[in-house]
Amino acid sequence: MAELIEWAGTNLDSREIHPLLAIAVFIVLFLEIYPFQDGNGRISRILTTLLLLRAGYSYVPYGSLESIIEQSKDAYYLALRQTQGTIRTGQPDWQPWISYFLQALKQHKDHLQSKIERERLILGNLPELSVQILDLAREHGRISVAGAAKATGANRHTVKDHIRSLTNNNHLKRHGAGRGTWYSLL
Repeated sequence: MAELIEWAGTNLDSREIHPLLAIAVFIVLFLEIYPFQDGNGRISRILTTLLLLRAGYSYVPYGSLESIIEQSKDAYYLALRQTQGTIRTGQPDWQPWISYFLQALKQHKDHLQSKIERERLILGNLPELSVQILDLAREHGRISVAGAAKATGANRHTVKDHIRSLTNNNHLKRHGAGRGTWYSLL
């Protein structure tokens, strides 16, 4: 493990090989070493996220690589077995694992990009005050008419109209009644 960690640090710092390739090789070797009795797969995905962040891929915490791996478990294990079966030979075959790993990262990025596009479409059609109200609800977990009016500086009745519209269009969910009413994201 110490050699693998040193190798990864050196290669990520020097950038002699592309960081994605260095991370892919690190992960397949980590899984081949199998340093823990249980949880090596989950730890490898945490390490993947950590190494991607270290390499400058700042988008990774915003989507789930775990779900991508879960959706393609058979391909994951096949690529892992094919590469690990050759690691201790004179000519390791990195191609099956690296191909799988890079495809999983691309799916991860594409999934996040589609979520962003969906969010843009939803928010792009809303008035600015409605977007501000949704942002406040997202930031605080809940919002009230009075809280939104205070935070945005908008008229209470105008805020009430926007919240009503956001609720009717399934952007917000109403909780309670009267003065205690508050709203959360759906």
